Amino acid sequence: MGAKGLDSVRMEDIACPNSCPKEDEVILSDFDRIHNLPGQFDVVKCRTCGLMRTNPRPTSDTISFYYPEDYGPYIGTQVRPVDTKIGFIKFLTPLIRRIFNNKSQELPSIVIGRMMEIGCASGTFLHKMASQGWLVEGIEFNEKAAQNARQLGYKVHVGPLESAPTPSHPVDLIVGWMVLEHLHNPIDCLKKLYKWSNTGAWLALSVPNAAAFEFRIFKGYWYALQLPNHLYHFTPRTLEKVLEAGGWKLVKIHHQRSITNLIASMSYVLDSKGLPRLSKWLHDLTFQGGKWFYLLFPVAWLLSIFGQTGRMTVWARK
Repeated sequence: MGAKGLDSVRMEDIACPNSCPKEDEVILSDFDRIHNLPGQFDVVKCRTCGLMRTNPRPTSDTISFYYPEDYGPYIGTQVRPVDTKIGFIKFLTPLIRRIFNNKSQELPSIVIGRMMEIGCASGTFLHKMASQGWLVEGIEFNEKAAQNARQLGYKVHVGPLESAPTPSHPVDLIVGWMVLEHLHNPIDCLKKLYKWSNTGAWLALSVPNAAAFEFRIFKGYWYALQLPNHLYHFTPRTLEKVLEAGGWKLVKIHHQRSITNLIASMSYVLDSKGLPRLSKWLHDLTFQGGKWFYLLFPVAWLLSIFGQTGRMTVWARK
């Protein structure tokens, strides 16, 4: 996409969604490092509540410019073939997964019922939960990704959460993996999800953690910044406030056992220093690391204890 595409992007200046006075501090200014699409964007911090947001930002009807077909979540969430391992290896797989669980999609103990996934991409998690007996449906912004999920037989609404219709039945569990930070109106969306859910329903969300040391060190090079796709940059404190404004009570925070952000951020820095080959090596280590994941897991586990991995999964309840 070039300058012609950028001309179609409209920008908007928005206030803090917590209805605070418009007294913001500019934290940094940076660009799209995922796809190197044009544009410069500020991250501002509300001086009243501390919530950080991208502002000005692309409008909801033009931000699709920054979600090309090769956007990572669209191509990285295809359902894998059924596990065909046999014997001792198949017996060990669940144990290995339990030991090295990175807590990225940690769920509370809940009776199987109806589940909705916000930002279901190509349907990997829908498929996983359906195989456990859940009645599942999803919402996905990207039409191609949603079509992949539909081909698996799942009901998926194509479009933003803001315009999604009310589900046919109230749901017992709502999940959104790295999606809340993408929403233009997170509090309104949380209120909508509240209305769609049964009494006592659970909400499980994962978001980047801007309170981690990674953000302070790397600033614009922080991998989880992802401007302008990420419209909000939460900390545990500001996320709790946004959840409460949407009607949800925060129950627990799981700091994910992952150092993806850390290594990918170092890759950005190396690239900016004119070391593209070393940068690519680190990038490949991050996203195609294989066995490296197990070697680096002790570091991720230790950082998670102190809430410093830059990613968190939260549970909230109606």
